[in-house]
Amino acid sequence: MIKEIKFTDNALKQINNLLSSKDEGSFFRIAIKGGGCSGFQYDFSFDKTPQDDDLRQDNILIDKTSADLLKGSEIDFVKELIGDQFKINNPQSKSSCGCGVSFSL
Repeated sequence: MIKEIKFTDNALKQINNLLSSKDEGSFFRIAIKGGGCSGFQYDFSFDKTPQDDDLRQDNILIDKTSADLLKGSEIDFVKELIGDQFKINNPQSKSSCGCGVSFSL
C-alpha cells in the first residue's frame, strides 16, 4: 500500500481513464528519475509487471525509492492554459523548473 502520498479525486479519475484504454492488467507507474533542468523529474508510464520493490495502491505502482522521495506529496490532475497535466505538490522539493516537470531536493 502506498502510504503518505495523497491522490486527489481528479488524479484518480484521470489514472482510471487512461488505464481504460490499455490492456487489462496494466498499471499506472509513477517514478522519479534523474534528469531535467533541476536534477530530478517525474515520470508517468504504463507497466504490465510489478517489480519486487514496488508499492501498490489499486492500479498504481511506485517503486520504493521514488515513494520515499514522494513522501508527503499530493498528486493532482489539473487543466490549465498550458495544458492538462499531473501536478505533484512535493514538500521535499527545494525548487522546481518553470514548467514544473523537474525539481531539486
